[in-house]
Amino acid sequence: MPVAYFVTGTDTEIGKTTIAAGLLHCARSRGLSTAAAKPVASGCEETADGLRNSDALALLGECSLPLTYDEVNPLAFAPAIAPHLAAREAGVQLDVDALAAPVRRVLAMGADFSLVEGAGGWRVPLAGQANLSDLPIALGLPVILVVGVRLGCINHAVLTAEAIQRDGLTLAGWVANVVAPHTSRLEENLATLAERLPAPCLGRVPRLDEATPAAVARHLDLAPLGALIRR
Repeated sequence: MPVAYFVTGTDTEIGKTTIAAGLLHCARSRGLSTAAAKPVASGCEETADGLRNSDALALLGECSLPLTYDEVNPLAFAPAIAPHLAAREAGVQLDVDALAAPVRRVLAMGADFSLVEGAGGWRVPLAGQANLSDLPIALGLPVILVVGVRLGCINHAVLTAEAIQRDGLTLAGWVANVVAPHTSRLEENLATLAERLPAPCLGRVPRLDEATPAAVARHLDLAPLGALIRR
């Protein structure tokens, strides 16, 4: 049975895409078909093929199903600013319906393992009073939380987990991405995260010189997510 998850983070620039691509690679190495979506992305570069986002390209590279770039990233904006501001400047109405429809098409392809990556943290604004967190709510997706391990991460991680649960969603697992390897009392911080977060840890990813999906995947374990991906 196909499974799909929404990937969020404790903040921006904490390696959501690095971990998401690693998770997809991990699934592929287990013989599972994979698909991904990053429905909205800012900070895109103009190319001969149109606006392209490096994070969306990284996810596309780990999709085994024949997806196009536009299917993975239907809404792309050039300015490296908050997506709702970039959309406003481009005259685009950034609402949940605009994001959910293309994601549903990707999920309908029926990959064994699909990921939908958000932008920034859990409460990223959309148009009006909507938030990006309304998208996984609309889609009914369980959530994988990427914790950027550095000073202050325990507070950010616990608050995010609480918000996910208050929104009626399941925190399926979390990944410790050690973005600041010289964090004081690193092991103690990781132990506290394991005690406080109400979900299994899917891996601890150290700071890597080359954080390729294959290199990241070596530090991840999908087994806690369920029987399908243990095969």
